[in-house]
Amino acid sequence: MSLAVFTSDRFADHLTPPGHPERVERAEVMQVVASEFRKGGGAVLDPRVATEEELARVHDRAYLGLIRETAGRATALDPDTFTSPDTYDVARLAAGAVLAGVDHVLGARPGARALAMVRPPGHHSERNRAMGFCLFNNIAIAAAHARAKGLARVAIVDYDVHHGNGTQWMFYDDPSVLFISSHQYPFYPGTGAAGDIGTGAGTGLTVNFPMEAGGTDADFEKVYGVAGAILRKFRPGLILLSAGFDAHADDPLGGMRVTTAQFARLTALIAAAADECCQGRIVAVTEGGYDLAALAGSLRAAIGALDGSTALADLPPASGDPRRADATLAAVRPHLAKFWTI
Repeated sequence: MSLAVFTSDRFADHLTPPGHPERVERAEVMQVVASEFRKGGGAVLDPRVATEEELARVHDRAYLGLIRETAGRATALDPDTFTSPDTYDVARLAAGAVLAGVDHVLGARPGARALAMVRPPGHHSERNRAMGFCLFNNIAIAAAHARAKGLARVAIVDYDVHHGNGTQWMFYDDPSVLFISSHQYPFYPGTGAAGDIGTGAGTGLTVNFPMEAGGTDADFEKVYGVAGAILRKFRPGLILLSAGFDAHADDPLGGMRVTTAQFARLTALIAAAADECCQGRIVAVTEGGYDLAALAGSLRAAIGALDGSTALADLPPASGDPRRADATLAAVRPHLAKFWTI
């Protein structure tokens, strides 16, 4: 297994107001973890900047112009989402890091994987709206890029505690992109109900697993057993992972009880599906995760699962009562049973 990490110390140049959870210290954690990976012999590569054409595959041109106008200034785009003088350039670099990961994986031998450790995050950003700390939808931009490079099918999996509303809406009617999300529900941003399954030609290709607060490792293990089966049936040419770690038990924003070891298991389960259906091709990108120690530990756990140094069989089994997962699957089944085995 071969893993390349794409990151930059420039991700510390996106500044948020004092007390904001998406703070510069998150970038410092990413740099520490990247340095450890490099010292262990891992490849840590510089990202590139996403072009306007690449951003415009999923974002409106007028919206891109609005964000471009924030360059050099500190602005509030909504009550949660801010720019600083360097944010526009940093956000383009964050999107470009995932694009570089896609290019790397598609251009390498089977088994290549990539992780983009970036900020600001992206999955809440919609076609013409910044929200939830996000300006450009990094993973959606990457999915559109993979399609433009000729892949017939791409899958996106999102285990952030918040629903990736922006990613969902960008591909809601698109039969070439499967979107799977597990998330605390009801919770910000309020989307991701069991009945949100896509529309038109994309019906059935949005798969939401809305979960009650308090979900344990066992709940997530059960849900991702189902998600893995769906990925294998869809058989994408590439799996993209929105790797948000705010479902961690120590996270100050989320209400879940996932352990660091379980993030290794979740990542390994998704990677195992990639091994079976798309030659191991998986590109992950950071989203949320606001407790610094939990973020560091979860990043290390995900890296171990992605580079193959941590085998699924060696990880502690998930513990807890999966009753919340049972309730989630019971809610989802009537909407999606005709498309997938739930």
